[in-house]
Amino acid sequence: MVTDQRTSARKILKARAVLALEGQAPVQGRTSDIGTNGVSITVPHPLQTGQTGQVGVDLLVDGHPFALRARVKVMYCIFSNGEFKAGFQFVNLDLNSMSQLSRFLR
Repeated sequence: MVTDQRTSARKILKARAVLALEGQAPVQGRTSDIGTNGVSITVPHPLQTGQTGQVGVDLLVDGHPFALRARVKVMYCIFSNGEFKAGFQFVNLDLNSMSQLSRFLR
């Protein structure tokens, strides 16, 4: 049985995301939820736990667009309904991104 390892509440977010893992070409994905510590993204190919890279997703914060660009680490990747769902933990999120993300999550 898989247990939820999230340490913060999540908010549903259905948006396009760009994922650029180290040593690989960027891929398009779709987010399913986001929290202060990470984001869940559906991707076309399996990912290895522990891989690092960068994710980009656009948020609407208080009516204004904000381009969140963050370093991430793959925490899990599962095959579900014909696609791969991966959980990413933010790594050293900068103060502005942290602030904007907190405002988005309110």
